[in-house]
Amino acid sequence: MATPFQIDVPEETLIDLRRRLRDTRFPDEVEGAGWDYGTSLSFTRELAEYWAETYDWRKHERFLNGFPQYRANIDGLHIHYIHVKSVEPVALPLVLTHGWPSSFYEMHKVIGPLSDPVRFGGDPVDAFDVVVPSLPGYGFSDRPKRRGVDTNFIADLWAKLMVEELGYSRFGSQGGDWGAAVTTGLATRHASRMIGVHYNMVVPPVDEATLTDEQREWWESLKAYRAREWGYVHQQSTKPQSLSFGLNDSPAGLAAWILEKWRTWSDCGGDLERSYTKDELLTLVTIYWVTETIGSSLRLYYETFGSAPVPPVYPRIEVPTGVAVFNEANRPPRELAEPYFDLRRWTDMERGGHFPAMENPEGLVNEVREFFRPLR
Repeated sequence: MATPFQIDVPEETLIDLRRRLRDTRFPDEVEGAGWDYGTSLSFTRELAEYWAETYDWRKHERFLNGFPQYRANIDGLHIHYIHVKSVEPVALPLVLTHGWPSSFYEMHKVIGPLSDPVRFGGDPVDAFDVVVPSLPGYGFSDRPKRRGVDTNFIADLWAKLMVEELGYSRFGSQGGDWGAAVTTGLATRHASRMIGVHYNMVVPPVDEATLTDEQREWWESLKAYRAREWGYVHQQSTKPQSLSFGLNDSPAGLAAWILEKWRTWSDCGGDLERSYTKDELLTLVTIYWVTETIGSSLRLYYETFGSAPVPPVYPRIEVPTGVAVFNEANRPPRELAEPYFDLRRWTDMERGGHFPAMENPEGLVNEVREFFRPLR
């Protein structure tokens, strides 16, 4: 049975956070390093000072508490989620799933337009009942203490949340990153419950022997990107606990680990504040800090990928599928995805990267509306 939930971080936690930020022992760096070796020292110093002296968590806590939040015990795990029911009687139930290093906060700009389209200049026939859960081990959901909590396990949790807890016999799913993997789990394990699935990231299996020259160019580019950028995947898939000690103890270290990915994966031209405000970035990181969930969030890589950090191969998805492909390294040619999905819509987006719900919320909302409209 779900119970209403409000975020209320103890003041002692915030006092300790500011103390740790002021006492940070920063590393040195190579002269003129910038971001070449990882997170910039000057960026992290400036952000840590802002976090300690200017950033107001209570303001953002009040904002988050403006959304109706709950926690439900599902299979022994208390799952935190936002549930915004539309005033429109034709609303379609939709679960939005975030990824790493993100949280339910990533969806805050799209919840209103999806659930109340009229208020945002849209058509009432496009209304959704919006459910935004926090992945297990993330945010205000429980941190799993047992093995095996992978993306398929989470898909089963979401099916129980939507059907048994919230009473929706059928629903839609949308996600990228881990949200894409959970959406795939829903489509393959609970197809009869799914109205449609929508992705903002897909990584189809690749048979190198069958690639055209154009496809091979994309594949070689993707392999080069992974060789350059996927050190974190290997570490988090094999020895996540080793990282947890430092990241759970140093807020500056936590921000450096998380925001290097946000800079690399966002459509921001190397300048995070071109796409996000400092307050948006720090609200995201503060959620990790106050819940002490960085370690448990990393474990999802171990559980899902184990010692072979490659995307899992999945069977063809027969559920109607839509894809909005944003500007990031994983942008595959449509023809490689077609054998694995019942593709009804594929759009190459002009703006936005790995976190489109914050980078280009209008574009993502429009794509979700357009995809689901004929499925209602």
